[in-house]
Amino acid sequence: MEQKKPGINRRIFVQNSAAAGVALAAGGVAMPAIAQVRPVKLGYVSPQTGPLAAFAEADNFIIANFKDATKAGIRIGNATVPVEVVVKDSQSNPNRASQVAKDLIVQDKVDLMLVASTPETTNPVSTQCEIEEVPCISTVAPWQPWFIGRQADPAGGPPAWKPFNYTYHFFWGLEDVIAVFTNMWSQVATNKSVGGLFPNDGDGNAWGDKMVGFPPVLEKAGYRLTDPGRYQNLTDNFSAQINAFKGANAEIITGVVLPPDFTTFWKQALQQGFKPKVASIGKAILFPVSVEALGRDGNNLSSEVWWSPSHPFKSSLTGASAKDLAGAYEAATRKQWTQPIGFVHALFEVAVDALKRAPQRGDVKAAIKAIAETNLDTVVGKVAWNGANLPPFAAKNVAKTPLVGGQWRIKDGNKYDIVITDNRTAPSVPAGGKMEAIG
Repeated sequence: MEQKKPGINRRIFVQNSAAAGVALAAGGVAMPAIAQVRPVKLGYVSPQTGPLAAFAEADNFIIANFKDATKAGIRIGNATVPVEVVVKDSQSNPNRASQVAKDLIVQDKVDLMLVASTPETTNPVSTQCEIEEVPCISTVAPWQPWFIGRQADPAGGPPAWKPFNYTYHFFWGLEDVIAVFTNMWSQVATNKSVGGLFPNDGDGNAWGDKMVGFPPVLEKAGYRLTDPGRYQNLTDNFSAQINAFKGANAEIITGVVLPPDFTTFWKQALQQGFKPKVASIGKAILFPVSVEALGRDGNNLSSEVWWSPSHPFKSSLTGASAKDLAGAYEAATRKQWTQPIGFVHALFEVAVDALKRAPQRGDVKAAIKAIAETNLDTVVGKVAWNGANLPPFAAKNVAKTPLVGGQWRIKDGNKYDIVITDNRTAPSVPAGGKMEAIG
């Protein structure tokens, strides 16, 4: 007899029919539908503590917003079902992320897993869900490290790379961030010498990969990349990298760096007399607090912009525009909006949309089918696993979202705002200015 996987054994669900869960009183009157069935459970994992905590800064706001929007329950099949969210902190640790994902599956018995923010969180959670055959939707990680990094043979390339059956991801890819960065660089006169900061982690290994990362694209576009090799996260000395960049006369710096590491690098670079004309950095300077930590030395640093109040999209769940959502966050927390707000909100939008389209709860195949057939306008744009602008091997599991580029500008003392400086990759998102060289 075939042995069932642990994630399947527990999936014996109450059917959502008129007779299911009915408590008959003396007169034979059924209780209201919302009281007949147990809540649908969403598991959510993000890095709420540790060096990646800035990605989850808005989680409490978003989840409270979601609970308010779904307080009357959601319609699944023939029943109106209450919704619960069980939240776990990955602590910015891949091993911890895997463990809490398993806890959510085995102990909390979640119906659908949601996970956000960097491959160190999305990948182990997605992998655990694939093993346990539990539907999972992830976001806030470029698709290459999420898809390729989880392959049995990541270095094998197609056809060694295989699609996944239970895990689906929406975000942009390395091809998009490279296009955004080089579009921004073309606005500033430089010698096209680029220094690369690529750590030894999922993002760094993908961005620096000689086959799918920055190197082949930059070379084709006429840039000279100096890559000093992988460094360990949370290092306290970037002298080797700074000397390599100075030796190459690099006028552009790029990479994908933890927020505290870029603060260390940038301060040491300026102390050692190295100041490039352009610094376009992924991950590290997505957040205003990270730029503000640099004081006035953060002016005109540039980054990818996945979401902003300027994005012309609305929530399918609440009807709020991107501007409305960012404003509500600022009013509730007295903190400046951050980019993950839009994508984590959209994660819950997609979850509700898929659950509503599943014919009945507990049918894993139907849930996967509903996710795969998503065609939803969200607060971050269209989310559809339709294979658009993707290579065939990733078309089943990845949905692409728009990406533009921007520069941080001082607006008040050491307070910063990001100005969208290049929108050629997504013209529907309005630009607010042009690139300027670092002064």
